[in-house]
Amino acid sequence: MSRTRPLLAVILLAQFVIPLSISGTAVALPAIAGDLGSSPTPLQWVVNGFNVSFAICTIVWGVFSDRIGYTRSFRIGIAIAATGAIVSAFAPSIGVLDAGRVIAGIGSAAVLTGAAPILSHLFTGKAKAQAFALFGMINGLGLAAGPALSGLLLSVWGWRGIFAAHAIVLLVALVGTARLPQFGRAGTSLREILDFSALKAPKFVAMTLVPVAGAIGFVTFLTYLPSALGAIHGLTAGIIGALMLAMTIPVLIAPVAVHRVMDRGRVTPTAVVAASFACLIVGGIGVFLLLRPDLPIALGIAPMILLGLGFGLPLGFVDAEALAAVPAERAGAASGVINLFRIGSEAVFVAAYAATLTAVITTTLPGATGELVASGGPGEPWIYRNGLMAASGAMIGLVVLAGIAFVALSRADGLKAAADGEVEAAPNSKKPADRRPAGSRWS
Repeated sequence: MSRTRPLLAVILLAQFVIPLSISGTAVALPAIAGDLGSSPTPLQWVVNGFNVSFAICTIVWGVFSDRIGYTRSFRIGIAIAATGAIVSAFAPSIGVLDAGRVIAGIGSAAVLTGAAPILSHLFTGKAKAQAFALFGMINGLGLAAGPALSGLLLSVWGWRGIFAAHAIVLLVALVGTARLPQFGRAGTSLREILDFSALKAPKFVAMTLVPVAGAIGFVTFLTYLPSALGAIHGLTAGIIGALMLAMTIPVLIAPVAVHRVMDRGRVTPTAVVAASFACLIVGGIGVFLLLRPDLPIALGIAPMILLGLGFGLPLGFVDAEALAAVPAERAGAASGVINLFRIGSEAVFVAAYAATLTAVITTTLPGATGELVASGGPGEPWIYRNGLMAASGAMIGLVVLAGIAFVALSRADGLKAAADGEVEAAPNSKKPADRRPAGSRWS
């Protein structure tokens, strides 16, 4: 793995900007509103423009990379994403900023979709498992650290500095891709662009539900908890950033710890996923019940840690487990499907959380004042709390449903595997009795 370690670093560097963009941009919305205008819809598209374009383009890039080569599409994606970041950093208006985020999302879809197949070609055996563990960890770390890092950049360089930092990292990664070997194949037909055949495998669908649950039960909270802490408790950005470490640190530690335990054969992937669902549900309920103006903020630390564990526990293996359920030659398309669900669910449920929160608050407090409170402004902590209860309660319920579906699909996969084993064993068991005389060595 030592020869390929610099190449892995390049892949992880480019990848890190993507989750950072998903969870960290919302922190800058108040500052952006102050400079470019506070109209709610264009302002929300600073966040949703990236997520939606990312989700839509992921499946297309997944198969397109199979046609032109994973390395080539990876490079193109970095270049497009860097262009979007540069446009965002120098945007003179909210419309141009929205366009920049859409461009960045299109390029990032190619980066994410190309990265997993490249890792599959670069590494084998134990090294491959370790590479995917790091890949999962960097995704989770980027999501978890997004609000804190973006807040730091915001305080030092302003909101434009956030996107400028993205551009710098991506350009450095683009230079590093010069050493990447060419991977991929040609000849994929156009009809494969909408190839969802991987969804026929219960194990693939079950594992795909894991990042979806993480998007619902972790990314939504991660994106809007900073606003909630400011609106409900009146905390400063520095204190909020420190508190968010309670969700970030478990995401960093959990994948590495799980990899070591699984490598020793002590737990199964299914058991780890079950534990992650439990952490997401219990942690979400804790935030739902304890984040109140009349309770100490310290009571919310434990639920935030659980949310971080719920997201972090399966990060190091979920993609590899999902891709193991499909033919190797369809890795690009399958990676596109799972990432479509991953990023699509983040885009959909982050937007749904924000819409629910805003609807409840502005119904109680109409007009510009309600919009200000919904964006995390101070002054009405109990009204914000009501919106938080509605949005977070809906997310917790959806995580419970996803957990039930995971259990059902895992059982279906086990039954299918058992049935396939019986079918393969039956002809072999009949051959000695049907084709050989009694007393022979086949009897």
